[in-house]
Amino acid sequence: MAGNWKMCKTPSDTSAFFKEFNPLVADVKEREIVIFPPFVNLPAAIQSVNGSRIEIGGQNMYWARDGAFTGEISGPMLKAVGCRWVLVAHSERRQYFGETEETALQRIRAALETGLIPVVCVGEHLQDREAGKTHAVLEGQFQGGIAPLEPAQFAKIVIAYEPVWAIGTGRTATPQTAADSHRLIREMASIRYGRQAAADLRILYGGSVKPDNAKVLMAEEEIDGVLVGGASLDPQSFATIVKS
Repeated sequence: MAGNWKMCKTPSDTSAFFKEFNPLVADVKEREIVIFPPFVNLPAAIQSVNGSRIEIGGQNMYWARDGAFTGEISGPMLKAVGCRWVLVAHSERRQYFGETEETALQRIRAALETGLIPVVCVGEHLQDREAGKTHAVLEGQFQGGIAPLEPAQFAKIVIAYEPVWAIGTGRTATPQTAADSHRLIREMASIRYGRQAAADLRILYGGSVKPDNAKVLMAEEEIDGVLVGGASLDPQSFATIVKS
C-alpha cells in the first residue's frame, strides 16, 4: 500500500502527517506500507516512522553513484538516509522529464545494485486506450524497460500499472479494466521469466485511488496493492485505503 506525495508537503508537514497517521495503522500487520515523499522531506519522514512498520522511498533516482550531475540524487544517497524503496519511470517523469525505457532500465539496475526495491511504473495514455493500443504500449514498456533484467533481478522488483488517463483526473479504471491490464502484464512476465516468477510478481494499481474505490479494486485477484497519489496526502484518507 504505497503513497506518492509528488511535489507536496514541507518537512514540518511531513512530521505532522505521521504524528496523525502512525496510530491509525499501528495495528496493520498483514501488508506493507510505503510512502514516497519529496527528497527534502526524507529525513523527517524516516525519523517519524522509526519503530513502526511503515517504510520510506524516494520518488526517483539517477543511475550513477556520484559525479557531476547537478540536481540529481543517487541510490546510495537514498539508502544512506534510510530509504528502502524507489519509484522508477512514473508517468510524470515520462511526460515532463524525458524518461525513456532505456533510462528506466538504467535506474532499475542501479536501484537493485544499491539494495533498493524499485517500483516500476507502466501505463497508457487516453489516446492509446481509445485507439486500442493499450496492449502495444504495455508490451513496449515491459520489453524495453523490464525484460532485459536477469531473472534474479526481476524477482526483486514491483510493477505499478498506472493508466495515465486516470492519474489526478478523478477518472478511475474500473476494477475489471485494471485487472485486465494487470493480467496482461503478468502474462508478459510469464513468457519472459516463467509461470512462478509471474505468480510471485506484485503489481500495484495507481490512478485516482480513493477510500471509496480502494476496496473494490483490492477485491480483484490480479491487483496486489495500490499506488496512491492525492489521497495519500491526508492521514485519515490514506489510513482508510491501507485498511481496505
